[in-house]
Amino acid sequence: MRLLHTSDWHLGRSFHRVGMLGAQAEFIGHLVTTVRERDVDVVVVSGDVYDRAVPPLAAVELFDDALHRLADLGVPTVMISGNHDSARRLGVGAGLMGRAGIHLRTEPAACGTPVVLSDGHGDVAFYGLPYLEPALVRHEFAVEKAGHETVLAAAMDRVRADLAGRPPGTRSVVLAHAFVTGGQPSDSERDIGVGGVAAVPAGVFDGVDYVALGHLHGCQTLTDRVRYSGSPLPYSFSEAGHRKTMWLVDLAADGAVTAERVDCPVPRALARLRGTLEDLLADPALARHEDAWVEATLTDPVRPADPMARLTERFPHTLSLVFDPARTADDPEVSYARRLAGRDDQQIAEDFVAHVRGTGPDPHERTVLRDAFDAVRADDAEREVAR
Repeated sequence: MRLLHTSDWHLGRSFHRVGMLGAQAEFIGHLVTTVRERDVDVVVVSGDVYDRAVPPLAAVELFDDALHRLADLGVPTVMISGNHDSARRLGVGAGLMGRAGIHLRTEPAACGTPVVLSDGHGDVAFYGLPYLEPALVRHEFAVEKAGHETVLAAAMDRVRADLAGRPPGTRSVVLAHAFVTGGQPSDSERDIGVGGVAAVPAGVFDGVDYVALGHLHGCQTLTDRVRYSGSPLPYSFSEAGHRKTMWLVDLAADGAVTAERVDCPVPRALARLRGTLEDLLADPALARHEDAWVEATLTDPVRPADPMARLTERFPHTLSLVFDPARTADDPEVSYARRLAGRDDQQIAEDFVAHVRGTGPDPHERTVLRDAFDAVRADDAEREVAR
């Protein structure tokens, strides 16, 4: 059985105020063409279909168009909700869509109930694990501690239990939206850490033939059977080095996996340039970036006059301008944002306690801070679900 694994469409999202809907529509057309020309049997979409819980109408229309075009091909699609999606909204009409071969899996309670598809070698069970916000699903999975690893492990226990009751030789595919240990994040993913821990070990998914992951925006192979497709388009300059692709996966009769990367259309190249303004404007080696979307980091010791206007004369698609003059970390002129770079909310709060009190928090106080951040995250998730 041949699968096309994709994820993280983020329909409706912009790139530094540049609308991406046209590029997203081009990607959908490319996906449909790939399905038709490469004899794909099943499309799997591992979450973050939309960029926010209440997407703009144009994004909903593009999603609707994608579903109609896939259904017209007669190729089944299995899709889960991600942490950016409203699971309840995405799942509306799932029963009716299933009759057209579009299988939406957005309910945590249905993790152990697969979509069963067949080829000439027998059945393949597709288990959809939507994004599982630990604080919201802990009771569903009867876990004492709300954490990503515990709820995913409980969901996978249901998957393995169901698979054990199926005929011998049944192959299995799991779709999941999570941060798995070993994956490399970028700046454009929303933090899903709970209790200071976001990543779960790949071993949680043991016992199935292929795991189609979503959430991280770079295409990655964690093991031969556990892969991220990444986002089909860039959503931050940290993705400048990414090659945006989908996975074309062949699942053999014995469950063996072979995979090939299929390139996605590139709307415009990304470039991260660094140096003084005069150097960026004069360096002939930078000519290849003149048509790219540019993030320019200026290292001038004194902020130059009209830097954006001057940069756009040479690089008309400059979207981001950063000032980073060479200074030591303890220089009082170092920006607040730079001092906080690379620190998570917990570390920032602990540094603040140390600053105002003279000593950092003790273990009990660290737990209080961590619980407070987790409570805020859970409250935000509940508000999105209720919207």
